[in-house]
Formats: sequence, structure tokens, C-alpha cells
Amino acid sequence: MWGLYRIGIRLYGWSLQLAALFHPKARSWAAGRRGWGAQHRQLLADSSGEGPLLWIHCASLGEFEQGRPVMEGLKREAPYIRILLTFYSPSGYEIRRNYAEADYVAYLPLDSVSNARDFLEIWQPELAVFVKYEFWFNYLRGLQQNGIPTVLIAGLFRPGQVFFRPYGKPFLQVLAGFDHLFLQNQASAKHLRQHGIEHFTVAGDTRIDRVCQIAEAAPGFPLVAQFKQNAPVFIVGSSWPEDEAHLLPFINDQLPAGWKAIIAPHQIDEEHLRNIEKGLQLPSCRYSEATARGLPDDCRVLLIDNIGMLSALYQYGKIAYIGGGFGADIHNTLEPIAFGLPVLFGPKYEKFEEARYLADNGGGFVVEDCRSLAEAFRNLQAEEAYENASRTALAYLHKNKGASEQAVRYLRGKLDAASSPKP
Repeated sequence: MWGLYRIGIRLYGWSLQLAALFHPKARSWAAGRRGWGAQHRQLLADSSGEGPLLWIHCASLGEFEQGRPVMEGLKREAPYIRILLTFYSPSGYEIRRNYAEADYVAYLPLDSVSNARDFLEIWQPELAVFVKYEFWFNYLRGLQQNGIPTVLIAGLFRPGQVFFRPYGKPFLQVLAGFDHLFLQNQASAKHLRQHGIEHFTVAGDTRIDRVCQIAEAAPGFPLVAQFKQNAPVFIVGSSWPEDEAHLLPFINDQLPAGWKAIIAPHQIDEEHLRNIEKGLQLPSCRYSEATARGLPDDCRVLLIDNIGMLSALYQYGKIAYIGGGFGADIHNTLEPIAFGLPVLFGPKYEKFEEARYLADNGGGFVVEDCRSLAEAFRNLQAEEAYENASRTALAYLHKNKGASEQAVRYLRGKLDAASSPKP
């Protein structure tokens, strides 16, 4: 099985190198790992820090947001700790390459046996943390063979994963080699327990702590406040063309009088932005153009053409739609509910516990098409229905806060033990 995995990883690396000739994201992936050993050694040489090193790996930006409250909690309590933050995806690395709480930020090299060996030899971490998933097995085996404690935070497990398949026993053994697993829900705990793994804590989702932090300290955007004025605002977050096929007809024909809309698409390339503008019949303007030239008086739809604002934009909203549910999976529903917004989303939401809770308890509403979108929106116009949905959304967050504190407490103990003088 390990032989097949190694062959698969090698083929995967070659395919990405080939894809780099045609796709910008693959090109960034390949360029960021070219000569990685020298890059990493230079990163380490440029630092004068001497505290224990914590390696935290995140797949991309979403996992970074889950790891962020843990990193910041550790730095707050033990500033002498050094943090190496690695990313797999260019979208995470490029946006967070200058993250202040990490001492080092780098791409994780491809998961080959030699790369894992060389990476661990260069960095020699006292502790490794993987966020949610990204189980790169050669790295995990290398950590375990070197006796480096390894922890998972915000873990989620489902029956179809490789660990639980008939051929997955070698991978299950690697999973069992984690020192501790912090899980998001009881369903994950059940799957692990059925396969003989007991060293876990059901702590919840660290993203909840992060979105609560954002809501408490959200920056203001004067131009958005000018756009909103006294109008209720429908905020569309992380939309894809499949979402917009239903959203744009609704906004054009059924957005109530007096309402305005903000659209923050998941991809902000020029073609996508222009397609949204072509599909809109209401007066619209881009955020960048309004910033440069002023906000048109008749603008009813503000199109966000940058990355990084969305999580704080929800403070200006009354109802939110979260994109992705007509494609692979919905995006982050926690950010809008942190501001008390009821949420609408498409039918692909079952992987997310918070979305299931919201749909089952009246804080979120599943839409199948433009008609059901309009119906859900219309139902929320009733004051009592709206208040009930808002309370349900907020109650979920308040009930499930605190996962980050549990992880920080555990990791702090491990790092303190690592930095104590040896007898």
C-alpha cells in the first residue's frame, strides 16, 4: 500500500508540473516549491529565535482561519514559542505569507519520503499540528519515527475516508499514531472509536472562536456604510456562477423595494465580474471604482472585487446567502451568523455540522432554485420569523465556543515540556 501511495504522489507531482504550463494556480504551486530546501534553510538562518518550534500545517485559507485562534492564543500566553506555518495551496500562502504571529511561513513540499526527511531535518520541530485534514502520510510517518508529538485540531471524520476502508489499515495506523486528536463533533468520535482510537477530545470547531473574534473587532468600511445608509442589505458571500444563476434573477426581479445587495464572489477575475455585471439589471458598481471615483447615487448592488473584506462585511447585512451549495460544498456560514444574520444556501451543505444545525433549527434555509430562494427571503420579512432565525444562529455560536482554548492548553503543556531542561 505504501508503495502505491508513493507512486501516486510522484505521479501527482508530475501532473502538477505539467499543469503549471497552463494554469496560474498550478504555476504558483510549482514555483513556490522550486528549490524549497535552500529557501527553508534561509528562512531559518534569517531568524534569531531560540524558543521551541511549533509546526502548524494548513491546507489553505479556510484551515488557516481554523488554526489562527490557536496560534494567536499560544503567542499571547507564550510569546517565546516559534511558529512555522506551512500551506499546501497558493491561495493560502500568498494571502498569509506575512502573517505576523508566525515566525516562518512557507509552502509544504510535496509529500515524498525524501522531502519529508529533509524537511524535518531542517526544522526539527518540537511539536507538529495539522488543521482539520491534509493527512500527508510520509510527513506523518516521519514525525512518528522521529518521536515528534503530532496533534490534529478541528478534525472531521466520515465513513468513506481512506482510514476506514478495507485497504486503509496502514493509514489508520498512522492516524492512531497522533498523540491527540481534537474533533469537531460526536460523529467523528464515533468513527474513531469503532476503529479502536480513543485518544481524542470532542472540542468543537475552532472557526467559531475565530468568527466571534472577527465580529467583536470588525473594522468599518466607510464606503459600504455610505452605500447602505438606512437600507436593509442582502449580502451574497463567496458566490459561484452556479449560485448566480439563481441569485441574479432574484435580485433583478424580486429584491424588495428599499433593499440593496452586496455581492462578494468567490473568484474575482475580470471575466467573472463582467458576467455578474451583465446579468444584473439593477444599477451596480464595483467597490474599487466607487473607491476611486465616488459612489453613484443610484447604486443598488455593490460588487466586491477584492479579497479579505467579506468576513467583516456581514456587519452591514440583514440576510446572507452563502455560495458553493450548487457546486462542491457551501462556504463559510459561521461568519454571517456571528453578526446574527439568517443564512440561505444551496443544497450541497451536508458535510458541515453548523449548516445542518441551522437548516434543522430555523437559522438557515436551503434553497433549490430562484423560486425557493424568493420564498425563503419572503418568509424572513416577517419580524417574528426573522428574530427567531437570528437568535437561533447566534445561539449556535454561543453554545459551541471554546475549542481553541482547549487546544491551546494542551499544546502549551507539550511545548513547555519540550523546552524544560532535561535531567
